[in-house]
Amino acid sequence: MRSVAFQYHAPRSLDEALVTLAQVAAEDGRIIAGGQSLVPTMAFRFVRPGHLVDINRVAGLDRLHAEASTVPGRTAASELVIGATVRHAAFHRPVLAGPLGPLLTEVASHIAHYPIRMRGTFCGSLAHADPASEWCLVASTLDARLVLRSVRGERILEADEFFTGVMSTAIEPDELLVEARIPIPNPGVRLGFDEFSRRRGDFALAMALVSLECVDGRVRSPRIGVSGVEDRPRRIAEAEALLDGRIPADDLFRAVARAAAAAVDPLEQPQLPAIYRRELVESSVRRALERAWGPTGHGAR
Repeated sequence: MRSVAFQYHAPRSLDEALVTLAQVAAEDGRIIAGGQSLVPTMAFRFVRPGHLVDINRVAGLDRLHAEASTVPGRTAASELVIGATVRHAAFHRPVLAGPLGPLLTEVASHIAHYPIRMRGTFCGSLAHADPASEWCLVASTLDARLVLRSVRGERILEADEFFTGVMSTAIEPDELLVEARIPIPNPGVRLGFDEFSRRRGDFALAMALVSLECVDGRVRSPRIGVSGVEDRPRRIAEAEALLDGRIPADDLFRAVARAAAAAVDPLEQPQLPAIYRRELVESSVRRALERAWGPTGHGAR
């Protein structure tokens, strides 16, 4: 199928892109970078943008590097900055040392298939906000900051402010998500990820991401994020509270997983009843905890 007619714009600078977006926002102007989500929906005419603003030629949006954090109170010494045109494939190999680099490589391996990873973008996935998106779970669990710009200025949102529902975000029509900033954890943090899908490359039915650190034999500052089961990714505070300050053990991990499953409000679909999704949460959280604490966990112990 072919999409409806649209006007194509290819700005060369960020300022030009923002001005163009401001001009076409009222006519459902859309940003395109990888196009792996937008183009199929246009082909089926689920969306009918009057304008496409292609940002692939905009200088500086492909940056991927660590830089010092300016957020007061954050323990992370630096953040991983991921520009708007950075592809999924950029994470096929660890982009930095420490626990975060290998974790992002593992997560990237679960995203669709190789051709899609070569074109799709990290920030595009966040902007699309599919509940089954791996990067959305990473952003939510690790407290990423999302930087939005328009001709009106800049806004920086925390992940829990950014995601508002199924394929819904706080991005205004004239705003561009220019970069995501993920706090870089210290080397002692352990990270574990688990995803369940029917086949490799299929959309996730449930996934979990765990971050924890052990101090004097006890878990400190745990983060437990779940996605694919509700309308958006989120951390599960009830499960984190049960884990914090405790000595890591199999029975504890199982109890934490049950608490996470009890806390979610799963989406109900004809072939995916809520009770099934809840069971998937329990198994995914338990496996993520085991992987974080076990020999395959990312980080030193």
